Amino acid sequence: MKQSAGILLFRKLENETQIFLVHPGGPFFARKDAGWWTVPKGELLPDEDPLDAAIREFEEETGYRPSGDFISLQPVVQKGGKQVLCWAVSGDLDAEGIASNTFELEWPPRSGKMKIFPEIDQGKWFSFEEASKMINNKQAAFLQELFGQL
Repeated sequence: MKQSAGILLFRKLENETQIFLVHPGGPFFARKDAGWWTVPKGELLPDEDPLDAAIREFEEETGYRPSGDFISLQPVVQKGGKQVLCWAVSGDLDAEGIASNTFELEWPPRSGKMKIFPEIDQGKWFSFEEASKMINNKQAAFLQELFGQL
């Protein structure tokens, strides 16, 4: 089974806990919104520690390196069968200033033209209620578990 590792970043702002989620970049996700946001995550490298992979992926996708007391959350399995390991941690970043890595894709399909897209096209802070509507359905369990512990 393929595995990804990610970080669910949260912060307290005016007595409200907010959740940071990212929207995937590229043409497939351009017009998709609710249900398509995700925790910053990515696949583990061979023999890589899962938490180290989660921190690396978060930094690659946002430019921010999370640190602190990581809370291990129960893994979920997404529709495609990939298992997602996740840790929650308190932190703060400027959602407008994220800097994502990129990927290259032939676009439009079969055009022979290669284009570069950001892996993440935006990041945003959400209230728990908003995050519950925006996050990938399978990853909503991360929110429930985190809020059960706060």
